[in-house]
Amino acid sequence: MKRPPDPHYRHRFPAEIISHAVWMYHVFSLSLRDVELLLAERGVVASYDTVRRWCKKFGQTFAGRLRRRRPRPGDKWHLDEVFIRIQGEQHYLWRAVDQSGVVLDILVQPRRDAKAAKRFFRRLLKGLQYVPRAIVTDKLRSYGVARRKLLPKVEHRQSRYLNNRTENSHRSTRRRERQTQRFKSPEQARCFLSSHAFIHGHFHPRRHLLTANSYRAARTDAFNIRRQETCAHQVA
Repeated sequence: MKRPPDPHYRHRFPAEIISHAVWMYHVFSLSLRDVELLLAERGVVASYDTVRRWCKKFGQTFAGRLRRRRPRPGDKWHLDEVFIRIQGEQHYLWRAVDQSGVVLDILVQPRRDAKAAKRFFRRLLKGLQYVPRAIVTDKLRSYGVARRKLLPKVEHRQSRYLNNRTENSHRSTRRRERQTQRFKSPEQARCFLSSHAFIHGHFHPRRHLLTANSYRAARTDAFNIRRQETCAHQVA
């Protein structure tokens, strides 16, 4: 099994700088040149292409480590799909969040038929030790086919008005899609969005539901976890 890339191994810049650059790119709506400028202000001379290669090389690794440190997701899942254009062709971004708005997974597919829905359900269920209590979707029939096949005992609620959790979660993706002037390939969209969903979500709890002290404590925990998972040496 191939080992994940290590920011401490044979890189000119320290792991802390690499981690900070990847963090800025995914948490804020910044372009690669914006990140280059912010690093330069701190005395770090790295080109925007270097930042791009850092994000491509370490983004998914960092996102996976943050994902493993999160609490167990909720038992009520909201699923939705939106279209995105890649090189003029229409694709669909499938996304699932729990009742707290925490992203469970995303998947880019060219279709939204029953086969595509089953593939997304299998991806969601992979490695889980539990099944959801209920799933909430729009009225796309593909969800019903997949649910009857893979989650026959789970309650299924279908309404265009109950799925605002997922629709709100798509907003950051739409902002980044405009920022990057659309995605260039399905592979690039998948790599970026799978990293962005978990890194961005790790630092954006539902602030309007938290007191000021609770939000500051959650923010401190998020920063501590990021430093432990992306800056510290990983034990083999």
